Amino acid sequence: MNFKRPFGKLEDRTEINEVEIGAGALRAKILTWGTVLRDLRLDGFDHPLVLGFDRLEDYANHSPFFGATAGRYANRIAYGRFPLDGRMHQLSQNTEPHHLHGGDASFGKRLWTVGSIAPDSIRLTLVSPDGEDGYPGRVMVSCTYKIVPPASLHVIYEATTNAPTLMNLAHHSYFNLDGSPDILDHTLQIEADAYTPVTQDMIPTGAVLPVQNTLFDFRETRPVRTLHEGRRIAFDTNYVLALAPRPRPVPAARLSSSRNGLSMDVLSTEPGLQFYDGYKLNVPVPGLDGRNYGVSAGLCLEPQRWPDSPNHRHFTDSTLRPGETYFQETIYRFNMA
Repeated sequence: MNFKRPFGKLEDRTEINEVEIGAGALRAKILTWGTVLRDLRLDGFDHPLVLGFDRLEDYANHSPFFGATAGRYANRIAYGRFPLDGRMHQLSQNTEPHHLHGGDASFGKRLWTVGSIAPDSIRLTLVSPDGEDGYPGRVMVSCTYKIVPPASLHVIYEATTNAPTLMNLAHHSYFNLDGSPDILDHTLQIEADAYTPVTQDMIPTGAVLPVQNTLFDFRETRPVRTLHEGRRIAFDTNYVLALAPRPRPVPAARLSSSRNGLSMDVLSTEPGLQFYDGYKLNVPVPGLDGRNYGVSAGLCLEPQRWPDSPNHRHFTDSTLRPGETYFQETIYRFNMA
């Protein structure tokens, strides 16, 4: 059922394509721009499972990384600076004064090359040159989307480098399982006993704290909507799943809707999971099926290394060296009640 079609052109007239893949009850549409997962549908449900757009220009002008690959380093690096092998490197400060999701040359805003297509999968590749956005080393990256019946989406990242560098990729879809205006009544469970607190500008303090007896405790299933003294708590939080990557995906989280009985299990090799409840969303243009994307229209569950890791020796290592292969596999598995 796969097909490839033009989706639009960038300002420099570069053509962006869309590829549809599917197997079992699940089908997906992926763009060659940013490896964006533009649309994800499950048989028996009449709404998209992710937030997205129908026009390329809306991605370029209004997308908060909808469905994209965040990298070369997902999440934040304080002041855009990090030490590596005794040398300090300076990156762009695209969220002044810090660096976010790979900065001005983010992989989520780049043209990728289609490496291979099958009815149930697509592999895209990208070369990031030495010095791009301040990162050392020439890296070769691949992103593979594969659908496995009955209804699982696998996202696989691999990368190599010719010089020591940082590598931390994350899939950045915003999920909404029932098509409601917001996801606050979804329930969530996260397999984490600890989290990394942050400063006011979202930079980790360096502490690793237990979630027990805090508002960050999602070890037991509870609604996303969290109130404290009558005020809603917003989440953009790194949860500690492990101290290092695992060799194969293990359970990380479960998101569920009580309205339609649909749930989504997240399994990953990654040691961290960034939970963002979309509290900053306010998209001025229509999304898929003409939907309006206001506050918390969707949420992100982003497996990754811990934010600002290179500036905290006790955090997860995000260094990639020549001869090594960066590998990440995350599974989004949908279950019908």
